[in-house]
Amino acid sequence: MRRASVAGAFYEAERSNLEEQLAECFSGIAIEEREDILGAVVPHAGYMYSGSVAASVYAKLPKADTFVILGPNHQGMGSLIAVSEDTWVTPLGEVKVDKAFVDALPKRNIDVDETAHRYEHSIEVQLPFLQFLFGKNFLFVPICMSLSEEVTMREIGKDLANTIAKFDKKVVLIASSDFTHYEPDEIARDKDEYVIEAITELDVPKFHNRIYERYSSACGVGPIAAVMHAAKKLGAKEGKLVKYATSGDVTGMTSEVVGYGGIIIF
Repeated sequence: MRRASVAGAFYEAERSNLEEQLAECFSGIAIEEREDILGAVVPHAGYMYSGSVAASVYAKLPKADTFVILGPNHQGMGSLIAVSEDTWVTPLGEVKVDKAFVDALPKRNIDVDETAHRYEHSIEVQLPFLQFLFGKNFLFVPICMSLSEEVTMREIGKDLANTIAKFDKKVVLIASSDFTHYEPDEIARDKDEYVIEAITELDVPKFHNRIYERYSSACGVGPIAAVMHAAKKLGAKEGKLVKYATSGDVTGMTSEVVGYGGIIIF
């Protein structure tokens, strides 16, 4: 059982309080499910900072049998690319892993390893959004990544797409990532716009080049690239920025901000 690691820090620890917090994140956002969505990029900061950006994406996601969530490994623990098989618990209840999907994944790059997930927040913070919208009617596949280099991400994307194609069910891919970290608001917005443009074009080489060109501190480069590769192989043609914000929009402090982009891929 993988118990919540950041409840009470990134989001409320009590069920009723968390439900109120999530309702506030979705305040003013219309729920408009789009069946054509194959993937998404969502932030993973504390809900007070990035919750509305994440909600703007989740409000558009279709009901799915399985959500594959790829997140960066901030802790540096465990295998470089690790999938979990444990049932996860949040204040909203249990979320079970799609073990058939995990079993079908090629293990040339991905290890089954719970250690990498134990204290990592990037995937955990996504689950309450899915539970809030879909209750218990979904499974998920958590993949924690310490790598971002191009060749491996292409292989991961191919493996994910091929595994999805084996099943007769709806699967949606989610890349968990924040963008620029701790730079002035104006610079963060400029850097992130430049990088996000490549994501919406589903141009993975351009995405990598722009990350390196602007010394981007986006933390989920690997997850984003892998999801782009997989979604393209599954037929996606483009992406769209749903909402962008920085922490400065909440705090009013613009000298050092973190950028948050919500993107759908279809």
